[in-house]
Amino acid sequence: MPRTASHVEFNVGKKQHTGPISTVARRTRKDLERFGGATYDYAARWYKRYILEIILRQKPLRPSKDGRHIPLRAENEQPLIDERRGHPYISNTIRTSRYTLYDFIPKQLIFQFTRLANFYFLCVGIPQAIPGLSTTGSYTTILPLLFFVLLTIVKEGYDDYKRHRLDNFENANAATVLRRKSLDLDPVVSTRKWLTDRFRKAETGITSWDDESDGEYGWKQVKWQDVKVGDILKLARDEAVSADLVLLHATGENGLAYIDTMDLDGETNLKSRESLPDFKGCHSIAGIRACQAEFVLEDPNPDLYRFDGRVTMHGRTLPLTSNEVIYRGSTLRNTAYALGIVINTGEECKIRLNANQHPDAKKPALETIANKIVITLALYVIILTVGCSMGYIIWRRSTEQISWYVSMATVEFKQIIIGFAIMFNNVIPLALYVTLEITRIGQMLMLNNDIEMYDEATDTPARCNTNTILENLGQVSYIFSDKTGTLTENVMKFRKMSIAGTSWLHAMDIQADETGVKTNPRLGIDSGLAVPRKSREVASVIHEDIELYPLSSPSSASFVPRSERRSSSQWRSTGRPDLPQPDVTTLDLLEYIRSRPASHFARQAKDYILCMALCHTCLPEVKDGEIDFQASSPDELALVRSAHELGYLVTHRSSQAVTLRTDNEDGSQKTEVYQILDVIEFSSKRKRMSIIVRYPDGRICIICKGADSMILPRLKLAHLAMQKATEVRKSVETERELFRRSEQLEARNSFGGRPSLTLRRNVAGNRNSIGPSQPTVIVTRPTVVRSRSVEGSRKRLSEDKARPTLGLRTTSLDVSKTLSKLSPTTPKPLNDKFGFLDDPSIHDESTVFSRCFKHLDDFATEGLRTLVFARKFIPESEYNGWKKIYHDATTSLVNRQDMIEAAGELIEQSLDLVGATAIEDKLQVGVPETIDKLRRANIKIWMLTGDKRETAINIAHSARICRPGSDIFILDSSKGSLEVQMSDISEDIATGCTHSVVVIDGQTLATVEQSPLLTDLFYTLIPLIDSVICCRASPAQKSMIVKAIRQRVPEALTLAIGDGANDLAMISSSHVGVGISGKEGLQAARVADYAIAQFRFLQRLLLVHGRWNYVRTAKFILTTFWKEMYFYIPTAMYQRYNGYTGTSLYENWSLTVFNTLFTSLCVICLGIWEQDLSAETLLAVPELYVRGQRNSELNIPKFVRWMAAAATEGVLVWLGVWAAYSVFGQARDDGLFALGDLVFTIGIMWINWKIFIIEMHYKTAIVLGAFVLTIAGWWAWNAFLAGVYAPQPSPYPARDGFTETFGKDPLWWLILIVIVLALISIELVYKAVKRNMVVAGTWKWPPWKRRSLDDSLEEWGLDVWQELEKDPVTRERLRRACVEEDEVDDEEQDSFDQVGIDVAKIL
Repeated sequence: MPRTASHVEFNVGKKQHTGPISTVARRTRKDLERFGGATYDYAARWYKRYILEIILRQKPLRPSKDGRHIPLRAENEQPLIDERRGHPYISNTIRTSRYTLYDFIPKQLIFQFTRLANFYFLCVGIPQAIPGLSTTGSYTTILPLLFFVLLTIVKEGYDDYKRHRLDNFENANAATVLRRKSLDLDPVVSTRKWLTDRFRKAETGITSWDDESDGEYGWKQVKWQDVKVGDILKLARDEAVSADLVLLHATGENGLAYIDTMDLDGETNLKSRESLPDFKGCHSIAGIRACQAEFVLEDPNPDLYRFDGRVTMHGRTLPLTSNEVIYRGSTLRNTAYALGIVINTGEECKIRLNANQHPDAKKPALETIANKIVITLALYVIILTVGCSMGYIIWRRSTEQISWYVSMATVEFKQIIIGFAIMFNNVIPLALYVTLEITRIGQMLMLNNDIEMYDEATDTPARCNTNTILENLGQVSYIFSDKTGTLTENVMKFRKMSIAGTSWLHAMDIQADETGVKTNPRLGIDSGLAVPRKSREVASVIHEDIELYPLSSPSSASFVPRSERRSSSQWRSTGRPDLPQPDVTTLDLLEYIRSRPASHFARQAKDYILCMALCHTCLPEVKDGEIDFQASSPDELALVRSAHELGYLVTHRSSQAVTLRTDNEDGSQKTEVYQILDVIEFSSKRKRMSIIVRYPDGRICIICKGADSMILPRLKLAHLAMQKATEVRKSVETERELFRRSEQLEARNSFGGRPSLTLRRNVAGNRNSIGPSQPTVIVTRPTVVRSRSVEGSRKRLSEDKARPTLGLRTTSLDVSKTLSKLSPTTPKPLNDKFGFLDDPSIHDESTVFSRCFKHLDDFATEGLRTLVFARKFIPESEYNGWKKIYHDATTSLVNRQDMIEAAGELIEQSLDLVGATAIEDKLQVGVPETIDKLRRANIKIWMLTGDKRETAINIAHSARICRPGSDIFILDSSKGSLEVQMSDISEDIATGCTHSVVVIDGQTLATVEQSPLLTDLFYTLIPLIDSVICCRASPAQKSMIVKAIRQRVPEALTLAIGDGANDLAMISSSHVGVGISGKEGLQAARVADYAIAQFRFLQRLLLVHGRWNYVRTAKFILTTFWKEMYFYIPTAMYQRYNGYTGTSLYENWSLTVFNTLFTSLCVICLGIWEQDLSAETLLAVPELYVRGQRNSELNIPKFVRWMAAAATEGVLVWLGVWAAYSVFGQARDDGLFALGDLVFTIGIMWINWKIFIIEMHYKTAIVLGAFVLTIAGWWAWNAFLAGVYAPQPSPYPARDGFTETFGKDPLWWLILIVIVLALISIELVYKAVKRNMVVAGTWKWPPWKRRSLDDSLEEWGLDVWQELEKDPVTRERLRRACVEEDEVDDEEQDSFDQVGIDVAKIL
């Protein structure tokens, strides 16, 4: 694909900035990184060898000689011994907390004093405590530092204590194990320490005996932490598995146990586990006691998909695989009970080995910049200290030696230099970290109390577990999300069907929640007959086979008039809300079947529903008088429930027969029994399932359902089907290519995304206006699709702005005859909504294939999971011949699975197409909109899941991780060289790609990690990719991916979000961890840094609270350093007039409370309540989030500008005061206290005015009250000093100074007012000039940065957005752009899109 002009310009711009200087800098940086990595590796090896292995005796475990030997005995009263350790196997206690009682204090002290600022204050505080060296007191630094460090340690300890409590809660869950009744001792309780004695009463209720017993043995309930290796465990239905175990017996059909492993690997389908046939007697306590067996098992390892072991019993040795093992983290489903022997416990379980155990404490990203600032200021303090010390030496030579009154008072140089270092150490204020902790607590409370992130359904608010990294929320660049329970609700709904080339919508679950919604009889079906639909320029006939994407030029925005919009259902695809939906539903289908039961189409529809009701493995059960189903797959459950809704209810199913109760046309019901002859199970290789049944009339039929790629080659007309599928595929690819090209022509922002709003300056007219070409501007809406996730009671909007059109996008094949039968202007008769079913084309196989395959493509593009049904009737003789082959395959002891698949291949041929289904994996509310906004915020979104590839891609489409025009690249190690595949992807992206998605599975990822070359290629490719889908990934691989991105892209901040135990490692490894505390439990929420109830709250957490907290913290740090720099400049300049003796300009008590009483509230209020932009603006324009990613609010250049301003202001204040008060003025009190108090007062006034009034944009009553309180407090402090100071000679004669001497001097007050007003005027003039230049497009800072008159939204100055917010019309527009779509109806939205904004009047 040729590059567009924008791509070329961008690349040229990049090349222009590439020179020898940048090359040298890049090489130097790589050398430093290499040196740092080598140093770190050496230190890690040294620590491991000398500290862990020699001092702490924590040597790595050697592998056992022949695996771990575990005997099957009921008499294991003594713990089994682990030969690797020489001690009993570890307990079943797990710990997700970071610290223990033994290592908490050492780890915290190391953690606290490795923070650069704390180490700096420690170095300053120690010499300050030495008597005679400090001029500002002995303990003014060390005591506040110790208090602050202790406070931080206590807070961290409390957070970890909460994790301990949750761990104890899990460890205290009840498990049922086999025990001897005479040995009723609890080894854990007997050895319990005195610290936990008070919990014994609460725990004794767990140790109870089951009714079933066998002599002296019985089933006893104990805590999970008391389960040991070798114990016999009894699991009840829906009970969580407490340890890894080998299955001995299960009560499921054919001895199967069904387990849910969603918390382990993220897969939603139930898995079956089967015990070895030799354990068939282990169904009772007596059978277990009589069985003598020994298990030899692999050492604990994190591999979830492979298990090696063997068992020896009765002289026979049998292999053990993962098919006989159940891991901790699983849940028993659809099985009354199961028995197993424990093989791994506690931290050696698979799920814990996949977890990121005991992760290090997380640090905020701003701390890196803060450390650089501290180093810079430390150098400044050193220079200032050395300069003043050298000034003393010069003064001593020039003045002190010839002045007899001080000639004998010479001070040693070391004392002078230490004294100045102590005096100026407050340029790096200790108060910064104390007040920073206070502001973080305030930010945490603001986040926790945000009602917009409260989920009423689950009564769950947002919760902050780690308040030290709140500002990280505003700098995230990568999001790693789980799928099941995080993006989806894990609820499958049957949504669409394709029968005989006609598409039908199944929306009974939505319509059941609606009242007064009736199907409009005027609306037809997308089967080849036209549905009237208008645009603003042309009326055309649209049906589902000819698909018109709403691509229009910006000047011709197509829309669907309100009168033409569908009222039959509120369902819209979340992935493609622009696609037209079928205009008839399955309710209409049932009406048609009842009215014309003998028609050809009615027979086809009934056959379709019958196939859905028969081809499955669901078991019906009665709950509360209602029939429900046990299913190993949520897809099968959705199909069976939908068959029930369509009149085919499965009332009973066994391994031999299925009983159906069907509804007749006259309203009566009949019951039929279908005999099950064989079931050929689904497998990942086959990708299909077949069932052979005998109808009540004696006919034998095979029904097959599976992926279209598996079914199409096995159809009777396979050649024709494959031909039509190829044609449809080519047509769809052509459409997508056109769509991609149209997207490349759209305006892009600075990071290549689609802008939310379009703002343009009018250069020819008013320089202060923003608009297309006139002074009056229309701020256009984003060219993005707006819709909500599936929610029955809420309305959906059609897209409010269309995309550039390239013409009709046609995928119709052989349907011209159908189109010719209806004129575009001919309305459909109101009383004949089923007339299209009389069309002969529904009997034409070629047309049916074309339409069905087009439906399949549409379903998949909408993110629906598709299946194809096919069947054929088999003669009795043919079946009998095949049955012998199949029986030999199922009873074979060698290559049984391969032989079963080969036998299935024989019978699954020459099938007749029945139809296709589309199942919706329901997303959580608001997921697509959230992902769309996060993408516009320049955040790359990865989906890491344990599900299969097809499922992951479908969800990616519905969640809009994949867009309609996305280029999807699949990396598969089984498809050839990965190096070639990655090179091809890089070339495709280089030629032009608007949105790229890479799909990789866990096996391919493991192959990549084993090769350094492939690893470098993969992680070099990653920054070029917009989104990545990683399927079949284990928890350890998820964690590894996050760590790799942190290492390979060090400037990027990562966020991981999940809901289950399989996400803990990923959450712990990221910079920011977010847990979903919804329906799926609290495993992730208790470990994560932040907990929210729904994924949709993530947009507010990041775009609003994240940006606010980042801006607050950045401004807090800048203003804190600014005020200290400004405040101590006059003191440094005053040293010239006191012989550089270290005499302070300020009175000691005032200096002591300067940060505590008079400049603390201004920075605290700024750090807690500042909102530079409203939440509505931040949600409507997500591009503004990139300021945090680019460190725009706190960086070295900005810090230098602030420090230069502070130094300039400090110099001006000192020169002004010195000249006006001491040189040219006639002061009533010319003492040091009067002079210092004047400078101090100017400082208090200016600091508080600048921070409270000028820098704070969001001024609330609390802020203004704090400002008044601070200023009034300062004058009260002056009166207090005038009254409490003793009337004795002192360098600072404060007694009656403010009330009697300088306080009554008009010159003192005049200088105060004039200098403060001068500082305010200078600041306001500068901001006004800058604002006007930004609006006019003439602001060129930094001067080397290229700018255009039409900068992207994120490039506009903050002042512009703040001014735009003041306009009521603009503010309302921004509010409308971010509200939920169901709150704005279509008429309001259409009128709103026409609002014009006169920005010239606003600015």
